[in-house]
Amino acid sequence: MDQALLLIHNELPGTSLTVYWKSERCYHCLFQFLANVSPSGAGKLSTAAITVGTEHGSILQINDTLHEKEVCRLEYRFGEFGNYSLLVKQAYSGVSGAACDLVVNKDPVDSDLPVTVAFLVGLAVIIAVSFLKLLLSLDDFNNWISKAINSREMDRLINSELGSPRRVEALSGDSQLDTWRWPASPHRFRCVDTFRGIALILMVFVNYGGGKYWYFKHSSWNGLTVADLVFPWFVFIMGTSIFLSMTSLLQRGCSKFRLLGKIVWRSFLLICIGIVIVNPNYCLGPLSWDKLRIPGVLQRLGVTYFAVAVLELLFAKPVPENCVLENGRPSVRDITASWPQWLLILMLESLWLGLTFFLPVPGCPIGYLGPGGIGDFGLYPNCTGGAAGYIDRLLLGDDHLYQHPSSTVLYHTTVAYDPEGILGTINSIIMAFLGVQAGKILLYYKDQTKHILIRFTAWSFILGLISVALTKVSENEGFIPINKNLWSVSYVTTLSSFAFFILLALYPAVDVRGLWTGTPFFYPGMNSILVYVGHEVFENYFPFQWKLRDNQSHKEHLTQNIVATALWVLIACVLYKKKIFWKI
Repeated sequence: MDQALLLIHNELPGTSLTVYWKSERCYHCLFQFLANVSPSGAGKLSTAAITVGTEHGSILQINDTLHEKEVCRLEYRFGEFGNYSLLVKQAYSGVSGAACDLVVNKDPVDSDLPVTVAFLVGLAVIIAVSFLKLLLSLDDFNNWISKAINSREMDRLINSELGSPRRVEALSGDSQLDTWRWPASPHRFRCVDTFRGIALILMVFVNYGGGKYWYFKHSSWNGLTVADLVFPWFVFIMGTSIFLSMTSLLQRGCSKFRLLGKIVWRSFLLICIGIVIVNPNYCLGPLSWDKLRIPGVLQRLGVTYFAVAVLELLFAKPVPENCVLENGRPSVRDITASWPQWLLILMLESLWLGLTFFLPVPGCPIGYLGPGGIGDFGLYPNCTGGAAGYIDRLLLGDDHLYQHPSSTVLYHTTVAYDPEGILGTINSIIMAFLGVQAGKILLYYKDQTKHILIRFTAWSFILGLISVALTKVSENEGFIPINKNLWSVSYVTTLSSFAFFILLALYPAVDVRGLWTGTPFFYPGMNSILVYVGHEVFENYFPFQWKLRDNQSHKEHLTQNIVATALWVLIACVLYKKKIFWKI
């Protein structure tokens, strides 16, 4: 999977060749040795067979082994399961040196076809369901259905064959439907639960493998993939929920002291559950404390939740009816009323910047943000993550960190590095606090749709501009690149900008106009902890996973991962209908 066969044919007599390779996505990387090809002679062609990656473009460098001189260089995007030949031969007449010609022996397969088909099928289902809902909303169609069902001929058949049934009371305006409605909470916004569900379902899908496609895996270092979007969105919407739920509890008379106890207990449970779930030996035997990973997703959520919730609780004030003045101009009370929190948040961000760019790290340059390994031309192989990695290894120890970070894929790093480490948690708190700001906008400007949309737009635009300034619209060349492993400040501003934009679309569609109910994402959003914990614990159990006939097939992996994700959506839907919610 994600590989192609390349045959290197050496037609240069008396010249031995060395083949080196690197991915075009590997920034400032050293070439990696692939193969040696002996010289041809006496009418015999020398050939070496190697495999090359197909996820990204490849850069091949062919050297004269004896003189250590480059013969030729090739940049090419190979296709999955393709068969290629690279002919290294004497240059054409009149031209000195050697020439390299690439020949396609067997066409590659279209590895993205299963994703395209799955997308089109999903789109067709959405269109069909939407069209059916539209038909059901039309009075003429409903009348036609009613006449078809309640025709006289049907009544005659029922009366003659089954006897005259007892009449039931017809539905009228006074009748009550036996359905469970959302609790009458003035602070419940369906778009928030829908957004949480979107982030959670994407997280489940990518955690299950995402069909083994590279864009459903975490980026090796700088840059963004689909997998890099979901966790920060979950953190963002957690911040929104913190403010909305805390305000509701305080308005219902819950004391701050009691609420602090709930915050401490919930944070403690999140951290404990996270440590148990991420431990790699929990299904294999007793806990191995010497190799137990301490950081993790739920651990970071627990610490972030505690910090943001306590910060808001300390400075909690009564929520105004609205922040719109009599002259129609909106005030900025949702920001000015939170100036103590903003001051502390800016101090936290200053701490992250100070430690990241000024903390001396043994053997590494000050302010290093690179992956180490073969990156930066192999100058700093053990400096993965700079200050962030150093702090984790110093305080937690190598054995208690994630041993297989995404940087090992392209950069061949050898030191432990945890993407949910200590320093990155600071920016996780920043992201959750921006989510709190979204909650304040929703609540302070309730029933003022125009002002809510304007503020969501403004926040998305401002945070986007900050990201542009920090990154210089470049993946690797900016002041602070977008990096999920580091949870860099540009990563936070970029994903927060996206989050505000998503709320800008969801709020009017779900809560104002009612164009979409949030289905099916609303259901897992209502049971997020259960779905997350459940999908981690039962990941390797049937029917969430089964033995594939072809383990090298994207189609089979994608089918399995979609089915597993859909099952969790179905489970969440059933639990919602049964009014079962796991809260901690």
